[in-house]
Amino acid sequence: MMVRSRRDLSLAALMLIPSAFVFAVWAFYPLVRTVQLGFYRQDPFGAHRTWVGLDQYREALSSSAFRHSLWVTVVYVLLTVPASLLLGLGLAVLAHQQLRGIRVFRTIFSSTVATSVAVASLLWLVLLHPSLGIYNQFRRSIGMAPVDFLNNPATALRAVALTTVWQNLGLVFIVMIAGLQSIPDELHEAARLDGHGSWSRFRRITVPMLSPTIAFALIVLLINAFQSFGQIDLLTPNGGPLKSTNVLVYQLYSTVYKTRDPGLAAAQAVVLFAIIFVLSMAQVVFLDRRVHYAQRPSGDER
Repeated sequence: MMVRSRRDLSLAALMLIPSAFVFAVWAFYPLVRTVQLGFYRQDPFGAHRTWVGLDQYREALSSSAFRHSLWVTVVYVLLTVPASLLLGLGLAVLAHQQLRGIRVFRTIFSSTVATSVAVASLLWLVLLHPSLGIYNQFRRSIGMAPVDFLNNPATALRAVALTTVWQNLGLVFIVMIAGLQSIPDELHEAARLDGHGSWSRFRRITVPMLSPTIAFALIVLLINAFQSFGQIDLLTPNGGPLKSTNVLVYQLYSTVYKTRDPGLAAAQAVVLFAIIFVLSMAQVVFLDRRVHYAQRPSGDER
């Protein structure tokens, strides 16, 4: 038995070698190099390097531009993550109903998962364009003045967030519908016979049984929101009017390609990584206490 266990362990380690190699080359090594680059001040070509220690990390944390981009990112996360989660869950609950033709709506609801950031951004750029956009053409048709959402500091971030929420719906919908299909129908039937209404069944059965799926979707949405860049660059170039959409990743991009300071950008990237890591771990710890994991009966209980 011990020999077989060692063989299985050796086989498992052997099969993990390719994945470990890919992870080391494409994830771990770039992370180490980025941390190392943050300790040096150099030109864009790396010809002149000067050791500065933690100075660039202090500069990143104390910079008003970085703090502003962090605040914009936090607002952006608050605008996109809860809306994406709630709308995706709502659509999944509706599409889970056993109705005729519901598969058509499932296909429509999940279609945005196949849409790239570029396509989604261009689509909403056409919809929200001040002169050519469908929405503003409708406003003109009813005698209302057009609204330039993307060039107004008060509305630019919300317009970009709307694009992100629309694109996130497909992913959240697919994850949630898979979680709903794993819930035994017998639980809902028993609750219905006990006199529980739709809302009571949703609150007492669906949400607890779906809590691991909700926790997973929440973590993925949070990470994606902190890493958003494409829709910012396409819809509101240069970080939007008055830097109203200058999120952290766009700030990194500006530091590298406009300020020409790769060392400072590396320090900012490490700070961003630390923020995402801490928030993700905090969510895992916090949500793990509130997640209901269905337990299968043991062999003696069957």
